[in-house]
Amino acid sequence: MEELVKLDQELFLYLNNLGSETWDWFWVFITYKLSSIPLYAFLLYLLYKNYGLKPTIITVLLVAGLITCTDQLANVFKDYFQRPRPCKEDFIAEGRMLLDYCGSYGYFSAHAASSMALAFYLGNILKRWYKYALVALVFWAAVVGYSRIYVGKHYPGDVITGMLIGALFGFLFYKLQQYLVKRFS
Repeated sequence: MEELVKLDQELFLYLNNLGSETWDWFWVFITYKLSSIPLYAFLLYLLYKNYGLKPTIITVLLVAGLITCTDQLANVFKDYFQRPRPCKEDFIAEGRMLLDYCGSYGYFSAHAASSMALAFYLGNILKRWYKYALVALVFWAAVVGYSRIYVGKHYPGDVITGMLIGALFGFLFYKLQQYLVKRFS
């Protein structure tokens, strides 16, 4: 286990130090939750355009449940494992910390989980009309996940775990959405 932790720290430092001041603004913007609102608004438009009102309402209600599930599960994991974030560790002096607030624990990344959950959920729904929707949204979620490493908030292991859990929840909620839309529309 110690070897895994050491590897995670080394990989964090490598990925975190790939950054440059030229791009810092971009990654800080990407990691900010509200920066994705235009994307969400566009996805909502696509849902409504292709689905109509009732299925879109079902889909949006499930989005609220999906985000709640991933966020709360991340909090449970953080409280249970109590793994300090990289920004709380001494070796952060060798890396780059771009945000003032650090937070207590980091395992696993709620940002990575929520963005990947949405990517799998909405990507699977929209691929019916837009061939590359799933691929594009998974790419977006991976960029959000990397931003957490770039700004100094999470280890790669935190992000990968969050992405895997998010993908699982996103797919399960997609299956639930398909059932509910068929049943109530």
